[in-house]
Amino acid sequence: MKIKIFVIACLVLLTVSCIGKIRYPEYYTLELAPNPRAAAADPQRLGTLAVRPFVTPEYLRQGRIVYREAPDEVGFYEYHRWAADPGAAITTGVIETFRSSGLFSSVVPYDGHAKPEYLLSGRLERMDEIDYGGGVSVEVKLSAQVVNLRTGATLWGGDVAETSRVEKRTLESVVAEMSNAVQTAIDRLMADMARHLA
Repeated sequence: MKIKIFVIACLVLLTVSCIGKIRYPEYYTLELAPNPRAAAADPQRLGTLAVRPFVTPEYLRQGRIVYREAPDEVGFYEYHRWAADPGAAITTGVIETFRSSGLFSSVVPYDGHAKPEYLLSGRLERMDEIDYGGGVSVEVKLSAQVVNLRTGATLWGGDVAETSRVEKRTLESVVAEMSNAVQTAIDRLMADMARHLA
């Protein structure tokens, strides 16, 4: 009888100690903020631009933050995750940045119902923490194109890669640097498009 009580007491203690070690995921968001720009003074601005949701590779849609310890190796943080799909966050960032440019009369999310003059489609190629090559950095790759929906002609297409070094080896610093790299990449895409269309 004493052995049974001892075994039950051990099981209870083991269960309680395991419960005390439960670890919950931490969630992060991209903080994108377009640089304020003066609206284009030219009344001949382009018409309405609709922005399709950015296509995202499946490995980035899993929710976990990605790191690479080698160019051909992808790892995932188990307890550090995105609060929202990075592709959706980047789509919103693109819309806000293009609105602030004043290049188009309006910039809206593509819903398939409205009849905008132009359609922007894009892809998030990479958004990874890089842990090789000395130190920690982040790498972001975006590509996009704008099509004239009246003629079907591609007016512009471009891609950018942005790499940024992370000074502090914390997830908060990695996420902050990813946010900066994404916004810089969006700004570079918009500037290239504006130069081309001008």
